[in-house]
Amino acid sequence: MSKFNFKSVRAPIYKDIPDEQWNNWRWQLSHRLNSVQDFEQVLPLTDSEKEALSTDGLFRVDITPYYASLIDPNDPNDPIRLQVIPTAGEINPFTGMMEDSLAEDRHSPVPGLVHRYPDRVLMLVTTQCASYCRYCTRSRIVGDPSEQFSTADFELQLEYLRNTPQVRDVLLSGGDPLTLAPKLLEKLLRSLYEIPHIEIIRIGSRVPVFMPQRVTDELCDMLSQFHPLWLNIHVNHPNEITQELADACDKLTKAGIPLGNQSVLLAGVNDCVHIQRKLVQDLVRIRVRPYYLYQCDLVEGAGHFRTPVAKGIEIIEGLRGHTSGYAVPTFVVDAPGGGGKIPVMPNYMISASDHKVILRNYEGYITTYEEPLRYEPHDPKTCEYCSTKRMEPGQSGVFGLLDGEEMFIKPEGFEELHNRGGGQHRLRADTEKWKPRGIGAPQKEEE
Repeated sequence: MSKFNFKSVRAPIYKDIPDEQWNNWRWQLSHRLNSVQDFEQVLPLTDSEKEALSTDGLFRVDITPYYASLIDPNDPNDPIRLQVIPTAGEINPFTGMMEDSLAEDRHSPVPGLVHRYPDRVLMLVTTQCASYCRYCTRSRIVGDPSEQFSTADFELQLEYLRNTPQVRDVLLSGGDPLTLAPKLLEKLLRSLYEIPHIEIIRIGSRVPVFMPQRVTDELCDMLSQFHPLWLNIHVNHPNEITQELADACDKLTKAGIPLGNQSVLLAGVNDCVHIQRKLVQDLVRIRVRPYYLYQCDLVEGAGHFRTPVAKGIEIIEGLRGHTSGYAVPTFVVDAPGGGGKIPVMPNYMISASDHKVILRNYEGYITTYEEPLRYEPHDPKTCEYCSTKRMEPGQSGVFGLLDGEEMFIKPEGFEELHNRGGGQHRLRADTEKWKPRGIGAPQKEEE
């Protein structure tokens, strides 16, 4: 039992719905709002919202009665309303906009399995959600029943994982995995659990936020069979933290499931350090660790939600040191074009020399740290972990330079460009002259 109490709200139109129905997740799904007529029973729509809702080809709209009840009907700029009810701003294109801004489909060896990082994959298992975020990064497929993943797709995904031993971590996403039929979700989890080299399974879900009624004792019992299993929820504003969400998180944590939170930085919703501070502090109260704060992606329909990257840095500046370190998320830009998450943060290192570094803290206090005069570096030749390190074929990146695997990283086409159209000649014949000694693959010792 938590020492903290949070609000519990039900819109007037639902006040006579029996608790047995209201608390049934299937009832919530079957009574979602998705039309002008539905919404106007709960709140007055603005002209901008009516225009968007009448637009052909609009990204799917569905809102559970529970989540709709959290909206202040008298505030057209309510932060929950902005996340799920479309406005005319969604229709406007913007520079840099892409259908698949993270190139997920390009990095999918089989449909729905994104293998971007060396040791982990993103496994898309559904295109359906309990409600639909207006800034969804996968709006190209999410909400579209014709894009749903099939049993054949699941088999291709699982076969790839069985044959790729470098993968140790699988993140289930979609759509929302917790909207799957319970037996299908259990079957997928069991199939992953039985692959020997899969060490952990993660689930990314907004169901506890949109529809906490789905987090039943039966669901928690089923999930607890597949530890170590982690779950990230998606809360963007303190108003989304209700007693129902707190109770759902309590059930999940008591089932042994560690919880994290991923937020998206959204203009007009949470682009304020004081909102963010309240959000992260409320999250840790319900035992949810703030994990990532994402810069809004360059995805179609999300232009009006975008902020400058500097706004995210400002927010982290106002969190680090001003609240518990455990409550500070990592601010990231998910690189357009498919480069993965890039952490961005304030600069706390002011300068450095060969014997000291100059640092500043959150208050502006400036100090120096004296470097050791003698330091014997770690010897990888005598380290069992270095000799058995997990391979990252082609993806060691900057760390590979530090680790001595390579001496340089060249852009694609670098050699061809600098060949300048010339052919082979006597000064190019000996390729050994460009291989740095002691770096990369072992070289022959001199006799």
